[in-house]
Amino acid sequence: MSSTILDGKKLSEKMREEMKRDIAFLQDKTGKFPTLATILVGENPSSKTYVNMKVKSCGAIGMGSKKIHLPEETTTEKLLSVIDELNSDPSINGILLQHPSPPQVDERKAFDRILPEKDVDGVTTLSFGQLSMGEKTFYPCTPYGIILLLEEYNIPFKGKNAVVVGRSPILGKPMAMLLLEKNCTVTICHSHTQNLPEIVRTADIIVGAVGRPEFIKGDWIKEGAVVVDAGYNEGNVGDIDLPGASLKSSFHTPVPGGVGPMTITVLLKQTLDSFKAQIQS
Repeated sequence: MSSTILDGKKLSEKMREEMKRDIAFLQDKTGKFPTLATILVGENPSSKTYVNMKVKSCGAIGMGSKKIHLPEETTTEKLLSVIDELNSDPSINGILLQHPSPPQVDERKAFDRILPEKDVDGVTTLSFGQLSMGEKTFYPCTPYGIILLLEEYNIPFKGKNAVVVGRSPILGKPMAMLLLEKNCTVTICHSHTQNLPEIVRTADIIVGAVGRPEFIKGDWIKEGAVVVDAGYNEGNVGDIDLPGASLKSSFHTPVPGGVGPMTITVLLKQTLDSFKAQIQS
């Protein structure tokens, strides 16, 4: 069986071109443009890189960005005050707090301080609750990006067995909720699940989100399954043994170039959606 690549890079570029045209039209019409605020606390080099990528991506489609870099010793109270200022600033449509924060910061408290209408990264407790209840909200970017990618390739959801390996609050759990909303029958697994290979072999759609390189083996994949690798580990290795899995799968995401490009694109999309809601209110 020849496995078709789910090309997240290609879809991401297509979506960004559409957003670029949309933003130019709205700016011409209203004199305003969407703006994303990014908050980085500390000097984590990977976090710096991610924030710079997001700022650069904003500029490339005509979206504004406000970059806030706070020192390593920043307290929770100081961070909350910065978020409050951004919440009250009508020119800011989305707020992103880059994870991880230094250990003295109560990150959950900080996430939950972001107003729902500006939670374009889908990280608040309220957003997850609304997602779980099937209500309209902003979704965590990576799971939503996966759904958009599967939709682009007309992958059927209804009645399919979906297995999500991973249970993080920003990836595994919301991924399961979104698949459930698409009428999949969903099983959530993790590194402690018993008989994991047997469970994975039941999957029509398998999402690897466990954070361990090639944890899910190629011979666990059943013929014709759709394989989505949401992991990224050192050496451009995902959470699934893709060389082995792609021998059996009907579709698969590459690493890199599959799920990764969709994450920032969805962040931009939801910031634009927030802007549209603001100018229509």
